[in-house]
Amino acid sequence: MKVLKGQDILALGFMTFALFVGAGNIIFPPIVGLQSGPHVWMAALGFLITAVGLPVITVIALAKVGGGMDALSSPIGKVAGGLLAAVCYLSVGPLFATPRTATVSFEVGVAPLTGESPLALFIYSLVYFLVVLAVSMYPGKLLDTVGRFLAPLKIIALAALGIAAFMLPAGGIGEAQPAYVAAPFSQGFINGYLTMDTLGALVFGIVIVNAIRSRGVESPQLITRYAIIAGLIAGVGLALVYISLFRLGAGSHEIAAGASNGAAVLHAYVQHTFGSLGSGFLAVLIALACLVTAVGLTCACAEYFSQVLPLSYRTLVVILAAFSLLISNLGLTKLILFSIPVLTAIYPPCIVVVGLSFCKDLWNSQVRILAPVMLVSLLFGMIDAIKGTVLASKLPDVLAHLPLSEQGLAWLVPSVVTLGVAVLCDRMLGKPREALA
Repeated sequence: MKVLKGQDILALGFMTFALFVGAGNIIFPPIVGLQSGPHVWMAALGFLITAVGLPVITVIALAKVGGGMDALSSPIGKVAGGLLAAVCYLSVGPLFATPRTATVSFEVGVAPLTGESPLALFIYSLVYFLVVLAVSMYPGKLLDTVGRFLAPLKIIALAALGIAAFMLPAGGIGEAQPAYVAAPFSQGFINGYLTMDTLGALVFGIVIVNAIRSRGVESPQLITRYAIIAGLIAGVGLALVYISLFRLGAGSHEIAAGASNGAAVLHAYVQHTFGSLGSGFLAVLIALACLVTAVGLTCACAEYFSQVLPLSYRTLVVILAAFSLLISNLGLTKLILFSIPVLTAIYPPCIVVVGLSFCKDLWNSQVRILAPVMLVSLLFGMIDAIKGTVLASKLPDVLAHLPLSEQGLAWLVPSVVTLGVAVLCDRMLGKPREALA
């Protein structure tokens, strides 16, 4: 029986970590650290639960079913499950997340050096997606290209930044904003949830499993074990990155007071700590972070759609890279404007399908539980999505002010109530007839 060597398992863990850490993960925690002030570690605890815990749990859930999101959603039917998977892959793939990796890395790392001209963005995104295309063409070598080469470079850069955050703080901790004074844990919890890494985990599951299979491992038990180990390694890495970035943000009050986003905090810190090399260092770090994530998303999307469309994997890689290049040139502001409502709507049913996958043995019929809870979470997720658009004023008052609505969690209470009713009905109806036959 083929097994992975220790160094291959480590490379797999590094690859999984590198796939997760995009620019959003790097620029988001510093602003929370800055704004939470003395309450930074309570906010960090809440953040880590949703920004690390949920993605790791998702990787484990996917590993148990063989890596594919369609296997998780099979109880709701082939058409509904396939539709959810397709929307999820397209959203975190060529429509939003993949193009956004290029625009974020350009605006954070390159635009300060070249200026924000459309021509500069086009040239940068063209070179960027040519590299993504070249690496994605050989998914069987992903463990070598990403796990052994790109991921270590990314980890070294992040480690340098993390060590500097603790060893070379820019200053003392400032005052907390009112929201963090009142409820630092819940603020961190909500902000971690809004990073939407769970969607990325749903997409990367198949990439991780295929990377294991590329080494000749066929045993389902071993594949599950290695994927879980990789998820745990990635989780530890994510936690260390976030903790160091929280510390960086918390100590940047004197040099980044009034900053409106994490990119501004990072810029101020690297400029203050590394001088003229600061901008160049940040540009390389963000570019590496985004590039690895873009490769993972492209591989995952091509892998999925090659199974449902009459197109080869390599043809789809070319199409996805070209389409992502096109969309990325719309610019970051428009991309975020279009993506937030879609991601807000599809995130709740994805959380539901992952969470309930661990409880499937507790009820008589998965369909009776999963279908109604996912439907309710999707409907209320769509209400949350509408509140972020120009149609918000059209919503009735009762829908605009649901419990936890302000935190973007309006779907949670209705979903839990639906779950309770569905479990009660499942108990009353007993085993399905097919199961008894």
